[in-house]
Amino acid sequence: MSETVHVDLGDRAYDVMIGPGLLDQAGALIAPLLTRPRVAIVTDENVGALHLETLCNGLKSHGISSESLTLPAGEATKSWPHLERTVEWLLDQKIERNDVVVAFGGGVIGDLVGFAAAILRRGVRFVQVPTSLLAQVDSSVGGKTGINAPHGKNLIGAFHQPSLVLADIDVLGTLKERDYLAGYGEVVKYGLLGDHDFFQWLEGNASRAAQGDMQARIAAVKRSVQMKADIVQRDETEQGDRALLNLGHTFCHALEAATGYSDRLLHGEGVAIGCALAFELSARMGLCSQEDPSRVRAHLHEMKMKVDLSDIDGELPNAEKLVELMAQDKKVVNGRLNFILARGIGEAFVTADVNPDDVRAVLNDALR
Repeated sequence: MSETVHVDLGDRAYDVMIGPGLLDQAGALIAPLLTRPRVAIVTDENVGALHLETLCNGLKSHGISSESLTLPAGEATKSWPHLERTVEWLLDQKIERNDVVVAFGGGVIGDLVGFAAAILRRGVRFVQVPTSLLAQVDSSVGGKTGINAPHGKNLIGAFHQPSLVLADIDVLGTLKERDYLAGYGEVVKYGLLGDHDFFQWLEGNASRAAQGDMQARIAAVKRSVQMKADIVQRDETEQGDRALLNLGHTFCHALEAATGYSDRLLHGEGVAIGCALAFELSARMGLCSQEDPSRVRAHLHEMKMKVDLSDIDGELPNAEKLVELMAQDKKVVNGRLNFILARGIGEAFVTADVNPDDVRAVLNDALR
């Protein structure tokens, strides 16, 4: 039942495998990468408690031994102290350049461990085993790794492609509903940025996937990964098209900073709200019809997702402060902020030609 998407990056090419039971098969799938039968696994407390034994047994069944480091769960782990701890632990494990490090968790673990692998001995190989929907469709694919700084998200990092990605769909069954829906924010983004037909498919099938339909989940993850792979192949280090993947993220990152990277707002929730705001801004600027943001919001509401700023618990700063937070974004070039806007559903594009007054107006309306 498993599907494979090939990310064709020449000598850095790799496969993304999508399907049930991949943790049990991990030994057979990872063995071809190994020069000696051992791996180092880094996970977090939540994933480790639920799934580490299954992964270790899957490796052991192919004679692969493993050591594991378990870090605290949550966005705060993407930080200098935990990066240092991870790198020091990998050195203690005598990980060599030909060995493989396994990042076993959601986006936080994938980003942190990928960055640790990038800087350890100037680069060791790593395998992504993403356990959240968000990580399976987005952060585990494409080689972006990094940690957060007090100035903003993901400001410290490197491009370092994995050698393999194993997206076990069974693991999604242990996600809390809120975490699954947060991941769905990244799924719907793919339809909105470049594939109207996929968005239409999601309107008809995403609720089935959310309720646990295995085929619908595999189809949603595979199409999302394929779209990301296509973009990464064209623009590996985000000089052009890859910026489209940031649809909704300019607003999202400002909202995450405003909420202190806390559980008040999960990343995928911020992406969903950000996509709705990006379509509102696009409509205000006359780029798309007013029906488009309405349709986006209707689908997000139907999926029981956060859509409005009022859906975020607690106080938010005013529009002026949010615009200031946006100015810390990595997408600032020569002091100008790039936005990803849309001429319609499935028709996103990158532009720096945005009047800040329009952004403030959209945020002021959203804050009412």
